[in-house]
Amino acid sequence: MKKKLFLLFFLMINIYLLTGCIPGDGTYTPEDPAGFFWGIWHGWIAPFTLVFGWFDENIRVYETINTGWWYDVGFYMAIISGFGGLSLFRKRSSGNHG
Repeated sequence: MKKKLFLLFFLMINIYLLTGCIPGDGTYTPEDPAGFFWGIWHGWIAPFTLVFGWFDENIRVYETINTGWWYDVGFYMAIISGFGGLSLFRKRSSGNHG
């Protein structure tokens, strides 16, 4: 029981820490927009941000106040590598597709 409680506590703390810098939280201004590395971060946490966006209408998956092209590159790099990386864990079929 203690192990499960510790695991739940650890999971909740990690979710809280990972979503501390979500897009649309008012952190960024036109003078200090989100850049390339924030684009990578927002791409990595996009699935969590999508879920939190259902409960808070101010939360968005994508930061609108950004540096432009560089933010986009970081965001899409993280999205593609994150979701594309899941294919490494898929089981290959043993059938002959000849």
